[in-house]
Amino acid sequence: MSEPQMVMYEEEFHKIQGIVEQLVKASNAKVVFIIDKNGQLIAAAGDTEQMDTTSLASLTAGNIAATGGMAKLLRENEFTTQFHEGENANIHIQLVDKRVILVVIFDSKTSLGLVRLRVKKACEHLSTIFQELMAKALQPGHDSPFGEITDEDIDNLFND
Repeated sequence: MSEPQMVMYEEEFHKIQGIVEQLVKASNAKVVFIIDKNGQLIAAAGDTEQMDTTSLASLTAGNIAATGGMAKLLRENEFTTQFHEGENANIHIQLVDKRVILVVIFDSKTSLGLVRLRVKKACEHLSTIFQELMAKALQPGHDSPFGEITDEDIDNLFND
């Protein structure tokens, strides 16, 4: 059975954004963002003005997909954590509940140990929020934001 489509509600979005903003401060990171596995940016915080977060989100999702393929070849379920070290920037990538990807970009002003510690705590909070979102989606009579749109409404939209 496939998982229902996740719909982001304003309340949960604000909680997620708060966690991302707190993680930037607590880990002394440059940028933190959360994306879905399709590469869509969900939330971002930090110094994002100088960064192409859309491209980074897409490339990160592709990286997770490729790493998932490697994991399967090695008879692993998935590699949930990745770390890339560069001369000026480092990237810590964490899969949260197999649903979303948490990305932390940091430099030498902080340490991988601190980032890993703060990411672990943030993932616990994020996991709770995403479980709440999925529970809402599974509720009987769940009101989809598109539920009231009929085929006739769509036809009328294109006929005008």
